[in-house]
Amino acid sequence: MEVVDYTVTEYKVTNLVGTPTDYSDMDNWAHLPEHADKDVDTFFVYPTVYANAEPDAPAIVPVDDPLLRAGVQNYYMQGPQVFEDLTNLYVPYYRQSNLAALVRLKPGEVIPFQLREQRTDVYAALDYYFEHYNQGRPFILAGHSQGSIMLKIAFRDYFLERAGYLKRMVAAYILGYSITTDDLAANPALKFAERADDTGVIVSWNTEGPESQNEHSCVVLNHAIAINPLNWKRDDSYAPASENLGDRLPVYDRTRLRAVDFQEHHPGLADARRNVERGVVVCSTLPDRYIKPVRPGVKNIFGPASLHLLDYPAYWNNIRENVQTRIKAYFSEKERPSSDRPAADLKKGGGR
Repeated sequence: MEVVDYTVTEYKVTNLVGTPTDYSDMDNWAHLPEHADKDVDTFFVYPTVYANAEPDAPAIVPVDDPLLRAGVQNYYMQGPQVFEDLTNLYVPYYRQSNLAALVRLKPGEVIPFQLREQRTDVYAALDYYFEHYNQGRPFILAGHSQGSIMLKIAFRDYFLERAGYLKRMVAAYILGYSITTDDLAANPALKFAERADDTGVIVSWNTEGPESQNEHSCVVLNHAIAINPLNWKRDDSYAPASENLGDRLPVYDRTRLRAVDFQEHHPGLADARRNVERGVVVCSTLPDRYIKPVRPGVKNIFGPASLHLLDYPAYWNNIRENVQTRIKAYFSEKERPSSDRPAADLKKGGGR
């Protein structure tokens, strides 16, 4: 796999492209809580929902595009909703890359391309969220695929310049695009999850079948880090499907690549084992029909056995339980006197 070179572009929050979307307009939010009455927020950045290979299709899609908005709403039950009952959920519309434009890029060109209007909007939405909605509450950051790329970029400059915010971050669920050792090195405040209940950490994985383990995937990078979403371990221990508390697997219209229904299983169908060297989660128990469908005329950039669309749905109830666990741990940590905290936590900066 080709390594993405982040050094080609200077990262500064002031290097923004174009005029940001107006997030004081509630119509530019895909989801806002009716009442922000929960103790913790979630700020969710959605994945690629727009794929149009027509010659006149935009490479970067406006936030008012009806197909973009329909795609975001269709995706809601496959990702953002996992956080809705547990937190105040905020989902901004942002200008995003057309999948047809992304597939034409070389691996090292993806991040620089995302530093354009896409980044401008995500940062404007973050600014508006923190200034007008958050009210000092602890928060979760979450995304998937292209949305995870945007949060990964934000950790390298936005949250580097606004490091104080991270003291209130319960966790960041950055699924569907690799977090690497280089990402962690770029921001000293970042650390990766080691267990089910650590806080102020990044939680990340890409889900693949066994057939993808020696194949290229555009979302799997060199030096990737992952955690097992069933046993929350970083080793290669196997977690059988019996440890899966329940899934929400989408049923796709394979011509439009839209979820038209959902099937739930209790326990869930997906097992999990971490491939330590590749930095992914390997699932061997899902039927072939759940392998990511590919739009006709678009090359398969996710590998032959990608379960990319199922990073959240395949482990749905385990993620919900983990969100609850980390929130509880966050508040428990806040209530403990600093002298009672583990030495390792004090060394890292204490009160998260």
